[in-house]
Amino acid sequence: MNDYGVEEAGTVTAAEEPTPVDVVVIGAGQAGLSAAFHLRRTGLEPDRDFVVLDHAPRPGGAWQFRWPSLTYGKVHGMHALPGMELTGADPVRPSSEVIGAYFDAYEQTFDLRIHRPVDVTAVREGDRGREDEAGRLLVETSEGTYATRALINATGTWDRPFWPRYPGQETFRGRQLHTAGYPGPEEFAGKRVLVVGGGASGTQHLMEIADVAADTFWVTRREPVWRDGPFGEMEGRAAVALVEERVRQGLPPKSVVSVTGLPLNDAIRAARARGILDRLPMFDRITPTGAAWDDGRTIDVDVILWATGFRAAIDHLTPLRLREPGGGIRVEGTRAVRDERVHLVGYGPSASTIGANRAGRAAVSDIRRLLRRETTAAATATAPVATAPASPVAASV
Repeated sequence: MNDYGVEEAGTVTAAEEPTPVDVVVIGAGQAGLSAAFHLRRTGLEPDRDFVVLDHAPRPGGAWQFRWPSLTYGKVHGMHALPGMELTGADPVRPSSEVIGAYFDAYEQTFDLRIHRPVDVTAVREGDRGREDEAGRLLVETSEGTYATRALINATGTWDRPFWPRYPGQETFRGRQLHTAGYPGPEEFAGKRVLVVGGGASGTQHLMEIADVAADTFWVTRREPVWRDGPFGEMEGRAAVALVEERVRQGLPPKSVVSVTGLPLNDAIRAARARGILDRLPMFDRITPTGAAWDDGRTIDVDVILWATGFRAAIDHLTPLRLREPGGGIRVEGTRAVRDERVHLVGYGPSASTIGANRAGRAAVSDIRRLLRRETTAAATATAPVATAPASPVAASV
């Protein structure tokens, strides 16, 4: 058992020899595909020099799991992948279909050969006593083990929905669900629905559900911050810098929207005018029929919808002991400070579609330098040492 409560696995046996590769990419969402594109562009060959592992059943990253009512026209700022634009998308088609088809075409166009569905269970240090593992990371998966010189982690957050805990939560007799399982508004027809969370998903859910529900309520921990006016490149850079600073300090990353505020558009203004976005402070406990506050207020509801966000899906990296005391992984650019072989893309400041593209390129550039340095060092270590010829005088002695 290690310091993080994770049982250490034994050394890979001869019967399950690891497959050697230069780079393993975990995840085939926006960040993972961007990284794979740039690896291909530098001359590395998929299935020979690198592999991309994706646990999802089909192309599309986390987008494939989004609710049908989230149409492409409602998506905020979907940036194209490098080398191939997304054109002619129908704005009323579900974003899961549009982006899923786009990612599929992208994988085929650049022959990225994604392995799926593959579950990655752990990443560990290789056995220094074995020539095929020394200095490498062992990536343990449902299709076998890879021994890699570098790792690009692009697992995002969708697999780790955050469920807060409140007193009485287990006594609630209605339905509780998270954004990750949101089916669209139809299932809430005639219901009294409590939406918890002050992010973009919470407001989207409220505006959809309000048209069919008997009543809606919105609670958040903090007063929502609305952003009016243009949001240009300068504002974007400032927001990313705030998120980046947390990551540099080894703290768990916050979402970019947590520092930018919620954009005020026509739909939001209309919803506020109708009272749909009238916010209540966070309740103190959950009751069998709803929620209650210490000041005596109560509400009865049929459904509690937790729009409370996600956390980085990085538990498989636990054996590498990359976390800082603050709970996060300290990152410089995309590189984990505690292990230069590990890069995190789509993490913290790069957890946006444009940020993921840039992070994929930056990670590959760093890794190529690392591989060249290791190759040069290995060649130097194995080169025969030249010896000076003996002088005639010395030879005659």
